Amino acid sequence: MLKKLFSSAIRAEVLSLLLNSPEDKFYMREISRLLDKNPSAVKRELDSLEKIGVVRSEKVANLKYFQADATSPLYSELKNLITKSLGLAGSLKALLRGGAVCAFIYGPYAEGRDVKTVNLLVVAAGEIDEKAIRETARHFGCRVVLTRMSEQEYRQRKKARDGALQKILSDRRIPLLGRA
Repeated sequence: MLKKLFSSAIRAEVLSLLLNSPEDKFYMREISRLLDKNPSAVKRELDSLEKIGVVRSEKVANLKYFQADATSPLYSELKNLITKSLGLAGSLKALLRGGAVCAFIYGPYAEGRDVKTVNLLVVAAGEIDEKAIRETARHFGCRVVLTRMSEQEYRQRKKARDGALQKILSDRRIPLLGRA
């Protein structure tokens, strides 16, 4: 069973996306775009995961939507395994895909210090799941201080050389998505 579950890196990324967004449904091309992977490879992995019983699908009009099967006996264990294997940064990155244009961790945690508070800046074009971010942080035994900006606000503050933003951008960061 484990060999079937983790036979490829693409499968692990698909699982990560679906398990970190269990309420969301994604169509195959959307998943391949979010993961920046070949659509045929993503389709093959989705079909395999559906056969194993970890993923379920639903056809709506001409699109087939996929989502994690929360009723699967493997669901909670797989979610924990994926979260642990990705680490905090990888887990946050998986959560922010699709809603964030740019995201990075900054401050003491990014500098490698052992701290319980993680500073996260997210430039979001869409919705982000703040509750899931808090739950993920709690899972890793820390607290996330979220700074959220729209694309327009970020560009304006960057162009105006806003002191607080300049300080964040000049210090060490852990990039999650996009470019700062």
